[in-house]
Order: sequence, then C-alpha cells, then structure tokens
Amino acid sequence: MPCLKFIDLFAGIGGMRLAFESVGAKCNFSSEWDKFSQLTYFANFDEQPEGDITQIMSDQIPDHDILVGGFPCQPFSIAGVSKHNSLGNEHGFEHPTQGTLFFEVARIINDKRPKAFLLENVKNLVSHDRGKTFAVIKETLEELGYYIYHQVFDAAALVPQHRERIFIVGFREPIAFRFPTLLNRYPKIRHILEPNVDDKYTLTDNLWLYLQNYAEKHRAKGNGFGYGLVDINGISRTLSARYYKDGSEILIPQLGKNPRRLTPRECARLMGFPETFKIVTSDTRAYKQFGNSIAVPVVQAIAYEIVSALRQQKVLSYPTRPPIQLQLFENHNPYYEKVGTLG
Repeated sequence: MPCLKFIDLFAGIGGMRLAFESVGAKCNFSSEWDKFSQLTYFANFDEQPEGDITQIMSDQIPDHDILVGGFPCQPFSIAGVSKHNSLGNEHGFEHPTQGTLFFEVARIINDKRPKAFLLENVKNLVSHDRGKTFAVIKETLEELGYYIYHQVFDAAALVPQHRERIFIVGFREPIAFRFPTLLNRYPKIRHILEPNVDDKYTLTDNLWLYLQNYAEKHRAKGNGFGYGLVDINGISRTLSARYYKDGSEILIPQLGKNPRRLTPRECARLMGFPETFKIVTSDTRAYKQFGNSIAVPVVQAIAYEIVSALRQQKVLSYPTRPPIQLQLFENHNPYYEKVGTLG
C-alpha cells in the first residue's frame, strides 16, 4: 500500500503531525489560525499552515487518507439549533453543533471522505450537558457513514503529567480497530528537569506570598483551589495554556529558594516532544502553545493502531499484539523514537 497521507487540522505546533509521521504517514495539508503557532510549526516542519479553517473550502484541501484534528473545546449548545444543508441534505436539518468548529470537521469529513480520522478533545466533552453534546457529535459522525470508537486516555502512563483527553477514531469501512494498551512506564518529573535553570523562572517573593495566601483563603472555605507544588518523584497536574500567568499549577520546589516555573523546554518534555523540537517564540507564547498541545506519545500509540488497521484491512477479528514499546526517556533526557514504522 502506498504511503498514507493525512491532513493536520487545528494543527497548533504540530504534536499530532509528529505522532503520525513517526509511524510512517505523510502530511499533505495543515491548518492553524494562530500566527505564533504558525511560526513554531514552520520552524519545525518548513511548512506554513493555512489559516482559519472556516475560510477554507473543501475543494482547497487535497485528498487524504486520514483526517487529524484536536478541535478546540468551545462551548457546545444543544439549544438554539438552526437549519442548514452543508452536509448535503438540500432541505437542511436540525444540527445542534452549528457554529462550532466541530461542524467544520464534519463538513470536511463529509466532503473529502477520508478512510479514517482521529479527533481529540478534553475529557469533559463526554459529560458536557449530561452527555448530550457528545451524543450529538457521535451521531453526526455516524450519520456521515463512519464506524466510531472513542476512549479517554491519561497521558500519565507515558509522560509525568496527569492529562486526560478523549480520542475519537472513525473508519469509513468496517475494519477492525482497537485502541492501544499503554505501557505504564510512569516517568517522573525529575526526568524532565533541566540541570541549570535561569533565576527568572523562580517566583518572586510577592507572587509566592500571593499564591500561598490565595490557597489558604480557599482552604478555609473548603475549596481545593491552590498552587501545585510538585513532588519531583511523582507527576504533575495538567499543563494548561494559562501556565504563563503565574505557573501555579506546576511549581518545582527548590532548596533554599522560592519554587519555580517549568522552563519552555521542560514543558516540551512534559508533553513528550523531542529534544530537537525548536522553540522559537517568547516564553509566554511557548507556554500557551505547549499547554494547548497534545501528549505526543499517546497520539503516537493511537496513530500506530490506526495505520495498522488501514494497512491490514481486517474485518471483525483483530490479531493480538503486545503493547507498543515506546522509548521515551534516557538518562533523564526525554527523546522521541520512531516506533513500528509501517511501510
């Protein structure tokens, strides 16, 4: 089978692309509206992503085998549905996700008919509006004629970060697929720390005092809000796009000093990016970019199973296979290794 081609929607800085290219697929189109993420993407892939997906017509997108996208987790509303006919029903139909970026994904899937797709979103998508939102998304994809699988993964099995995300896989044909079984390697925060860190990442006395007072105020009210001082022999909380504001969710303890933020390179490692990945923007932009990205090794494992399923084209039964051996850390420095490249 020739090399499988994929498109990278809501591409961010290219985490999904790294994962799929590592298992032998080739990217032939990318889209990302944020200009700073575009800079990072170009620096690493020598390709400028197209802009706002809502302004890109389906006929401007090349044919592809796999559609990949971590569509933004906008608020999904079941109320106020409107009629439209963008998916081919000339009379239109009630579509509760009209106006969200998921609708753009559905449009492209309908128009381009890829063999498979992988979509990613926050875990809470499953429970949003008492499950109605996810039901609408799943039904929409099934109405497009795809066989749907979904599962929530916690990246903590492969990177030292608690990060739960839902992954939705679809196939145009009824071929056998299974989600991967992640090896529980459980790397520790100390594995991703740089040996020498600039003092600018250490919290000022004023900020550290503010965070302690803020946490104490909420503890007195019985709330769980507060900073996250990390056990370096454990894992961290979820890295978010707001990390640049005060770094409070993941703070590294320091002997005789106030705790510090992670550096951008440490954030890259926390997300499973390779050491060769170029960070070309300011720290503030880099924190946002990595906080909005995906845990690369988790997507790598899922991408391997998708590509395997498309290669094998087996229906109903699926051969057993041991978990993927993902090589992630060596001598306290994470690295990224191609695994099981297919064809």
